[in-house]
Amino acid sequence: MSLRQQLSDSLPEILPADPAQAIKGTELIRLVRMRLEGDYSDASLRYHFSIMSCDPASPIAKVEKGQGYYRRAPAVPDLVKAREMMSQGQLDEVGTDPRALDYAVARIQKFRAIVTRYSETNNRFPYQFRSSLGKGAPIGNLWKIPDMVIVDWESGEPDETGFDLDRTNIMLRRSVGLAPYRLDAVSLKLAPNLELCREDFFQALAVSSWCNAGELYYANPIPDEALADALRHLAGRYGVGITTFGLSLQALDELPAEHILNAQPRETEALMERLDVRRVAPSRRRDHLDWSSLQNLRMENPEVHNLFVWVAKSLEANRVEPQCYE
Repeated sequence: MSLRQQLSDSLPEILPADPAQAIKGTELIRLVRMRLEGDYSDASLRYHFSIMSCDPASPIAKVEKGQGYYRRAPAVPDLVKAREMMSQGQLDEVGTDPRALDYAVARIQKFRAIVTRYSETNNRFPYQFRSSLGKGAPIGNLWKIPDMVIVDWESGEPDETGFDLDRTNIMLRRSVGLAPYRLDAVSLKLAPNLELCREDFFQALAVSSWCNAGELYYANPIPDEALADALRHLAGRYGVGITTFGLSLQALDELPAEHILNAQPRETEALMERLDVRRVAPSRRRDHLDWSSLQNLRMENPEVHNLFVWVAKSLEANRVEPQCYE
């Protein structure tokens, strides 16, 4: 087995996910040696660390403006992930240039992380779909499964350790036939386009059919009023909300992807200040979930089932529990 393959296999178990706990090169060499087959020089190992840290598909990343290495966030497995947030027309423009695809996928990962962080700072709780839109998943899932579902708890308060649910209000809502939470199905796209906005919109509409509402989030601002009017017209007719985050592609390129979710409070505040979040059109919420569609989807999709397992565990514990992805 080659040295690179051995490193690819062993580094994920050694490296920390948090850049703040990055391991310096000398210590990493010591830890890696205990797992390697073969006698490799320190120089060879340092060379491979350096080369692999520049590869977005490798498990090792280097701290920016500092020393040490940490575990890279999971890479997007194939172009199905890219299609989550880019219409087919935009992917055709990217083509098969590996560098262009790397940039596109990196932007997608960053926008997903930003939306996750933005939601969490507003006491909303995103649930990510991974295998449903990953390698080997049915292409039809793009019209069934959103990029994420954001859970809004109707009763509760944040504290130092998490988010406590209000048991009394939850029981009251249940007694009158109302759920203690709302589910927003969110579709993420990078750049709005007049020719392709209908495809973006109706995909967002399709994947939200089993939730309380559908949302279409764009990273980029809307470039012209004609496009804004077209989207508002669709939103007014079908009820899908539309929001832009005011992030240009250049702004996304400048953000360090791995630091977004691990940012400290001051760093998170600085990141939020860079956003220009604008509500283009409101969503039209439904009071009840489509239980018939939902039950069928739960039976065929384990991640949808796990979403409701997480919700049920949170209700039982009277606080929002950590998510467990299988």
